[in-house]
Amino acid sequence: MEFSELIRTGQAQAELLRGPEAPPLRGTLCVTGHHLLLSPGPQATPDLWLLLLRSVDSIEKRVAGDCGTITLRCKDLRVLQLDIEGVEATLNIARSIEGLRLGDAWHFHPPERYYKRVAREVLLRSSQPLIGPQKRRCAEDEALLRAVLAGSRPGARGFIVDTRSAQTAKQARMTGGGTEAKAAYPGWKRLHRPLERGRPLQESFVHLVEACGDLEQSMDHWLSRLAGCRWLAHVKEALSTACLAAQGMEREGACILVHGAEGTDSTLVVTSLAQLILDPSSRTMAGFQELVEREWIQAGHPFQLRCAHSAFSHARPKHEAPTFLLFLDCVWQLGRQFPLSLEFGEGMLLALFDHAYASPFGTFLCNSEQERCLCEVRTRTHSLWSGLNQLKEQRKLRNPLYVPNPLALWPSVEPQSLRLWQGLFLRWTRPPEPSEAAWEKVWQIVTDQEKTEGSQPTVSASELQL
Repeated sequence: MEFSELIRTGQAQAELLRGPEAPPLRGTLCVTGHHLLLSPGPQATPDLWLLLLRSVDSIEKRVAGDCGTITLRCKDLRVLQLDIEGVEATLNIARSIEGLRLGDAWHFHPPERYYKRVAREVLLRSSQPLIGPQKRRCAEDEALLRAVLAGSRPGARGFIVDTRSAQTAKQARMTGGGTEAKAAYPGWKRLHRPLERGRPLQESFVHLVEACGDLEQSMDHWLSRLAGCRWLAHVKEALSTACLAAQGMEREGACILVHGAEGTDSTLVVTSLAQLILDPSSRTMAGFQELVEREWIQAGHPFQLRCAHSAFSHARPKHEAPTFLLFLDCVWQLGRQFPLSLEFGEGMLLALFDHAYASPFGTFLCNSEQERCLCEVRTRTHSLWSGLNQLKEQRKLRNPLYVPNPLALWPSVEPQSLRLWQGLFLRWTRPPEPSEAAWEKVWQIVTDQEKTEGSQPTVSASELQL
């Protein structure tokens, strides 16, 4: 079926309500095969408003009298309201949006393993060993891990960081999985650091978004809801496990193998963060893009499954989980604690969140490299990186205060050190913070200094006036 056949009403007169801080926008609402557009009348601003239909997470509609209202809850956490003239037009447009947003879908097994050498220590990732109830052994795996230690420092040892609990790993044997037998991997010690995944992580995300959408409650009640959703607890656990892996390499000279079950979710969170902690090149704009491409896209994180819906959908498939968002939140915490050490800023993290859930680019399509090859994604779509690396985008994405830092970054995971990522979770529900205006002023200072001095800019606290 062609997308055009799903459009029941092509256009109607409507008013768009975008949130408490944005003025209403009235004009002609148009539905296309991929976008929702609203064109203001000639007396209004000439800007054309548009929304990618794939970014709609859930739709609610209601009618009263001779008009209707459609509420669109989006994957980037926006809530939009369309007041439309005509009951029939309202119902038809709602059906069209519902059909089109689901009709534009693409739809994995992971690559075997990846390793990165830092000095003579090695960081590896993999899926779980397929031991099963018969306690099978894999000679190739055992030889590989022996070779890793033999090629490292004399007397080097290794740690296997399993992101499942010991009980979960033991139970996995019944379905063909399991964990490494101590006798088969001499020199390697197994550490269990369970990280939440799947349904519990998704529910935590949903409850957090619900709390952030209800800011009129008392502060005590709101803080209680914030703690109850446990999102920051997941952030703490992920950062703590990444620090454990990084410390093993940096301070003990050990080799590290990280895996959970499939090796495409919590495993990638830990290995990605460990590299950001240790490797200064991963903190540059280009290095961070390469990290995401290598550790998430090429490693087989199933974006199509995990990011099918955001926090507003009434469906709760077990394969959905905001694992990539958890990683981005941890990176934001790093940037907040080390504001000069990342070349990219919050804008880059927000852009990656938005595009992971709904994007006109092909970078996050499908669930694996195999699927992307079969769908010819690289030849039939444009890369997100080419879009983000355009000069006009850089001001929104780069950190104007960046100074290369050759040292490891050791974040604090104490409760008072971890903050709610307001730039994401409160992006559409509160007015811009004074710090955002100050950030724009920083950019202006940096730009002026670069023009006059042609050197690395410096910004004093008095100039910031935070």
